[in-house]
Amino acid sequence: SAHLKLETGIHRLGLEGADMKELVLLLRTAPAIQVKSIYSHLAAAGTQQHDAYTHAQVKLFKQLAQHLEQSLSTQLTKHILSTAGILRFPEYQFDMVRLGIGLYGVSTDEGAQRHLAVANTLKTVISQIKQIPQGATIGYERKGVAQRPMQVAVLAIGYADGFSRALGNGQGKVWINGQLAPVVGHICMDMTMVDVTDIDTEEGDEVIIFGRERPIAEVATAAGTIVYEMLTNVSERVKRVYYTSQHTYQLPQSFVTSIPS
Repeated sequence: SAHLKLETGIHRLGLEGADMKELVLLLRTAPAIQVKSIYSHLAAAGTQQHDAYTHAQVKLFKQLAQHLEQSLSTQLTKHILSTAGILRFPEYQFDMVRLGIGLYGVSTDEGAQRHLAVANTLKTVISQIKQIPQGATIGYERKGVAQRPMQVAVLAIGYADGFSRALGNGQGKVWINGQLAPVVGHICMDMTMVDVTDIDTEEGDEVIIFGRERPIAEVATAAGTIVYEMLTNVSERVKRVYYTSQHTYQLPQSFVTSIPS
């Protein structure tokens, strides 16, 4: 069986309109190849300024799909929407959709984010708390400088775990006991130092890198990247703990469309 990807405007993988004649000839002469579905991918479904381009992509997809179905005398399963498209273009659901980052409770659409439940948390613990005198430096290249007497917590996480080095020197913040603690100095391979001078905490306390308390979108913005990269950069050496829940979530009516029988 085969699933055919059609090129409609993202200009990655996919068969173009110019390929249709050869494709149909191939499929007609190779009955062993059974096409199960045809699909495409939207380049900017989450960006309103490109909505006209999105509509044009879908229009082309419909045209190519209709040509294939008529040429092959069959009905094919069709899909084009990923998470952003599901939320913004329900009229283009076709036969199925592809929920990706939405499974993690994350959306690139701010209006839809409030309807999604956060599904993952990256956390660590405080390994050690140190008292740093004013004027002392912290970390590699002496980038962290104590402008006052400081209390610094050393966290058991570093860039080898997926906590981006771009979050060093105050760019990043972590959640500790209800407060945000800024990163001090460079992030190390296996450790990170944060300022907890004004936070009531002790060694062994839990630290949230991202999760319900510390939205991953804010962390990604601070690192100058996107949520997708934040999630995929969490390394294999980070322990995964999976939970199941009996909680059911009622999707807002505005997001529900009729499903053909």
